[in-house]
Amino acid sequence: MRLLFVADGRSPITQNWIRHFIERGDEVHLVSTFHCTLDFPVSGLYTVPVAFSGMKKPTGAPAPSSTSSRTLGLRTVLRQWLGPLTIPRAARSLRIILERIQPDLVHALRIPYEGMLAADAYSGAPLVVSVWGNDFTLHAPSTPLMRHYTKWTLKVADALHADCWRDIRLGKQLGFAVDRPTLVTPGNGGIRTDIFYPAQPLSAAPVVVNPRGFRAYVHNEAFFRAIPLVLEKRADARFVCSSMTGEAQATQWIHELGIQHAVTLNPPMPHRQMAEVFRSAQVVVSPSFHDGTPNSLLEGMACGCFPVAGDLESIREWITPGKNGLLVDSASPRALADGILAALESKDLREQAAGLNANIIATRAEYGACMAQIEGFYKKLTRS
Repeated sequence: MRLLFVADGRSPITQNWIRHFIERGDEVHLVSTFHCTLDFPVSGLYTVPVAFSGMKKPTGAPAPSSTSSRTLGLRTVLRQWLGPLTIPRAARSLRIILERIQPDLVHALRIPYEGMLAADAYSGAPLVVSVWGNDFTLHAPSTPLMRHYTKWTLKVADALHADCWRDIRLGKQLGFAVDRPTLVTPGNGGIRTDIFYPAQPLSAAPVVVNPRGFRAYVHNEAFFRAIPLVLEKRADARFVCSSMTGEAQATQWIHELGIQHAVTLNPPMPHRQMAEVFRSAQVVVSPSFHDGTPNSLLEGMACGCFPVAGDLESIREWITPGKNGLLVDSASPRALADGILAALESKDLREQAAGLNANIIATRAEYGACMAQIEGFYKKLTRS
């Protein structure tokens, strides 16, 4: 197949997805909305900035910033109001690329703004659009133009991929035709179980991992304020925060709360290193309040970590509270602390969850099986 992806080429999720089709022997082109470099070959790499993504300096991957969560939220709001205004011009550039390549299929990984861009530049080739976590719950209702472009994208799309059934339902409510194909798999294509697997035996160290980094839809302040509450009862607990090295806001909270001895801020890590971090821990925390299925949460579960996550409809598709994880109010430091303590203090609960989660990953989220489903999905669309 001749495939063209419209995506943030810096993202490990994007790279995990398209690498499969390159290794399979397909002709793969990437239109990245951010300047990026790749450590593997593609048939064509193009940059089409949209929603001010061209203002970002070229990097190999998204990196931590020195801004506060409030500033990140303001940036998100500004992009929601003004970003859609950049779509028509960017679509003209994408349309030229589409006419030159003549792909068999176009896949936009995320609705704002890659799906919106691909829909506006629609060339007639089957268009698959992936929903990422908060596309419908956070972005779509944020401004009139975001809602308009979200609904337009769903009207144009020939197929919809999401990482949870909730988003398939929401997509249909927003106008995606009920008779068009849908697929639900993890957003990154699945979990590589040769990389993400449990330690044997499970970790005995009271280590808690927050893999979410700084995002406008994650209650990181509540997470940091939960740490002293945990330390009151478990002074030996240690906390590892991914993709937070150099985050000024995180450093400020750590000093304000006097928890320097208990917290490590890690830089972004490749998958194999991140898997080792998970295997050294007992608990993975995902304190988000807008989300689909976080890939990092599944990766932690695959490594035997007990999940403590925000109580969201999408997460309930994977976690049954009290059996294979706990769901809490992610805005409440007390609720987060209580969930973490319950996990740290119950070895039986952790072991039960590890067994259940290993089966869930194997049957619903294993990379090879999921990508085989995606291959079939693509072939069905290109034949129709």
